[in-house]
Amino acid sequence: MTRVNNLLYGQLFLKVTLSQLRSLLLHARLKMQDGAVRRARKVEGGIFFPKPENAVTIAVSSRVLFRTETEQKVFEERGVEEYLKYQVEHENEPFAPGPAFPFVKALETVNSQLRELYPDSEELFDIVLVTYNHAHVGVRLINTINYHNLFIERFCMTGGSSPIGYLKAYHTNLYLSADAEKVREALAEGIAAATMFTPEKLIEVSDTQLRVAFDGDAVLFSDESERIFKTHGLDKFFEHEKEHENKLLDHGPLKGFLEALGKLQKKFYEKGHRLDCPIRTYLVTARSAASSGIRALKTLRAWGLETDEALFLAGAPKGPMLEKIRPHIYFDDQMFHVEGAAEMGTIAAHVPYGIAQKHPHKKDSSKSK
Repeated sequence: MTRVNNLLYGQLFLKVTLSQLRSLLLHARLKMQDGAVRRARKVEGGIFFPKPENAVTIAVSSRVLFRTETEQKVFEERGVEEYLKYQVEHENEPFAPGPAFPFVKALETVNSQLRELYPDSEELFDIVLVTYNHAHVGVRLINTINYHNLFIERFCMTGGSSPIGYLKAYHTNLYLSADAEKVREALAEGIAAATMFTPEKLIEVSDTQLRVAFDGDAVLFSDESERIFKTHGLDKFFEHEKEHENKLLDHGPLKGFLEALGKLQKKFYEKGHRLDCPIRTYLVTARSAASSGIRALKTLRAWGLETDEALFLAGAPKGPMLEKIRPHIYFDDQMFHVEGAAEMGTIAAHVPYGIAQKHPHKKDSSKSK
C-alpha cells in the first residue's frame, strides 16, 4: 500500500479500542461458520496468554498471513468506502492462506510441544496480527482465523497508522509484512523484519518441524564483509576475511531472532529432544567454506549460537538447496536470491538491510559472495 493510501487511511479511521475488539470477538464467535471447531485453549482452568516480555513475539501482517489480492484491488480501484463495504459484505467468507500461513502453523505446532514439556512456561511463540485495516474488517479477519483454527488472539488494527510503535510495545522479535517501506522502518528501529513474497508455486513443508533458513552477511551478521566485496571485488574480500578470521563479525538485523529460536531449542534439548527437536535452523550462505566460512562459524560460536546445518555454497545458486531443505521461511538481503528461491517454490523474505540495497546483485554474475 502506498504512502498516500496509508495517509488516507490515517485521516479516515481511528485506532481500534479494547471495547471494539471485545465486540468484534463476540460478534465473530456468534457468526462462526458451521463446522469450524476451535482448538481447546484452557490451561488449568483459564485461558493462557503468555506475557510479551516472556514470549517470542511474531508480528504478521494480514496481507502475508492471508491472500488479500482481490480486496487490495478493490481498495486501489474503488476507494476506501467501497473497500470497507466489500469487506463487510464478504465477512463470512474466509481468506485463503497466504505465504506466512505455513510458518504460523509451524509456530503453533512448536507451542503445543512446548506446553507438553513445560505446562507452566510462558516461553512460547506469541503471534500478533498487525494490520492497517479499520476495525470493521476485524470481523472477517477473526472469522478467517476461526475457520483455519489458528491461535491468534492479539490484534493490532491501526487504521492506516504506522504499527512500529506498537511493535516495540509488544517486544516484537520478528515482523513480517508485504509493505517494504514499513519493514525498512522497523529495521531502522532495531526490530527484526522482512518483506514476504508469494511464489507462483509452493513446495510442501513439514507439519511437525519448524524450519528457518538464514543468509549470513547483512542478515545474521553485519554487512561489513559485503561492503568489501561490493567495493573491491572477490579477491579483496577473501583477503579481508583471511586477515580478520579471528575478529568477530558484528551482528546483523536477524541475529536476535536466531537467538530467540536457539533459546527455545535449548528447552527441548534439556528434555532430551536434541535429535528430534521441532525447531531446525539453517545457515545458507554464498560464502565458501575454506576461504571465508570459518569467520562466520567462529562468530556464531562466540555468540553462543549455532545453526543445525550450515551450507557454504561458494557462489552457487541457493534455490536448489532451499528446495531440498524446504524451510517455512528463508531470509536474505539480496532480492536476486529471494527471487531465485521463490522460483523453486520456497517462501522467501527480503531483509532490506546493508550495502546490497544500493548495489544489487547482477543476474549474470556467477561469483556472488
